[in-house]
Amino acid sequence: MDDRRIGFFDSGIGGLTSIPYLLKQYPDEHVIFFGDTARTPYGSKSDHVIQRFTMELGNFMHERNVKMMVAACNTISATGLGILREKYPEIPVTGVIEPACDVIARDCGSEERIGILATKATVASNAYVDTIREKKPGITNIFQVACPAFVPLIEEGIIDNNIIYDTIRYYLDDFMRENRIDTLVLGCTHYQLIRKPIEKLYPGVRIVSSSEEVVSSIGKLLGEHDMLAGKNSEENVFYASDLSENFVNMIKLLLGKEQEELDIRFKSLDI
Repeated sequence: MDDRRIGFFDSGIGGLTSIPYLLKQYPDEHVIFFGDTARTPYGSKSDHVIQRFTMELGNFMHERNVKMMVAACNTISATGLGILREKYPEIPVTGVIEPACDVIARDCGSEERIGILATKATVASNAYVDTIREKKPGITNIFQVACPAFVPLIEEGIIDNNIIYDTIRYYLDDFMRENRIDTLVLGCTHYQLIRKPIEKLYPGVRIVSSSEEVVSSIGKLLGEHDMLAGKNSEENVFYASDLSENFVNMIKLLLGKEQEELDIRFKSLDI
């Protein structure tokens, strides 16, 4: 048993979308979340910069004695997990790519056509394609598309209006039609926030969300390391490098609580 918090971090607000799934399945667990909202998005930055930012986030979590680190960000999962695990071998570290790929490998056959929506950095890393094919070599119909405008719009709270619908169509209409996609992976935790518009525009397409599937990996690690929490008085704490109104509103929306019930703090990671 381990009552310490789980450390979640993301380039912005996207990683918040994983936390309701965690708390629903494991209501005794508590989290520290850090959204690097001052420097979002990570997906258009170089691997070197992403890895430097990742280490700053990892150091922040280590200083707060978290029992586990969750990179609730596909871009970090694609480029930065290795350096975190190397520096902190005593702390379980998980990302969001492998759990989503586990679902594809388990549920999809060779005839299915899989689309990966992700940031430029995640697409360039080929992490989804390589991981899916490693887990199930028979799956060959995998197609990727980078959607760099999604994250800035979502960070501004533009998640259900004509602007986001037009942007989704811009990136996906031709991609979905030309590749005959039947399974769509939301390869960025931000994209969970526009899942409903995507489902409305492309009904019948199966959605696999990296935000949701990471909980299975967390649960497995908690069990393996005997880290499941008991009843405790810890609170969830949310940090941001730019404590914007959008960040606060998104926490309230996802957790269904008023601001006075939430512990929300500012912390700059610039060095």
